[in-house]
Amino acid sequence: MKIIKYLMFATVLISSQLFAQLKPVQYKDANQILNGFSIQPAKKSQQKPGILILPAWLGIDTLSKGTAEDLSQLGYYAFVADIYGEGNYPKNYAEAGQKAGYYKTNYLEYQKRISLALEQLILSGANPDNIVVIGYCFGGTGALEAARSHMNIKGVVSFHGGLARDEKRTIEPIAAKVLVCHGADDPYESAAEITAFQQEMRNTKADWQMIYYANAVHSFTNPEAGIDNSTGAAYNEIAANRSWEHFKLFLNEVLIK
Repeated sequence: MKIIKYLMFATVLISSQLFAQLKPVQYKDANQILNGFSIQPAKKSQQKPGILILPAWLGIDTLSKGTAEDLSQLGYYAFVADIYGEGNYPKNYAEAGQKAGYYKTNYLEYQKRISLALEQLILSGANPDNIVVIGYCFGGTGALEAARSHMNIKGVVSFHGGLARDEKRTIEPIAAKVLVCHGADDPYESAAEITAFQQEMRNTKADWQMIYYANAVHSFTNPEAGIDNSTGAAYNEIAANRSWEHFKLFLNEVLIK
């Protein structure tokens, strides 16, 4: 009986060491309460690289939290940012479009919310000089904003993110490396916006990559998006898997292990 109890205890102990848990983290932007999620590497160690995750337009979701857990298993600190804040979470697509649109227009406020989340990632134990910011859809736009605002980051990754920027904004050099994972059939990014983005990358002298995935539309990484491409947003398992592998290659290139 004692042996069985010991084995059960050992199994629980090993599991807790191998599978880190997401922890809710409350932080603030002035008086606005923000509710993010933090996770440490499965094998805990100080000063490991960190990944900041910016969710899609509905806010923190299954995809962003699952990504954090996967990154923990790969040996990274991760933090899922809350952009909207308590009391401001969208209840439907219409509200999400409105709220996301506000931050895209008022990009300095978006950049501030990203910066505050970045501070939380560092407070969790991540190396402040060894960080990548990633985002999905609306969050992909945020990842690009992190690069445009010269945050202390090694690189950014946008998964099916919005690429547009106000043409009146001053173009400045971008130091962070950039990876854009884009659905080849995404109807929400016009040819003009894509061309303008690529020219922006050239003008900023950025080290950038843009990878297109065949038969993929918007939200191709999200299993909850369904599989009907005619809606304009749908999951594509092949594109999701390929983009994840490209993402891991990018991390191995830009982060110091």
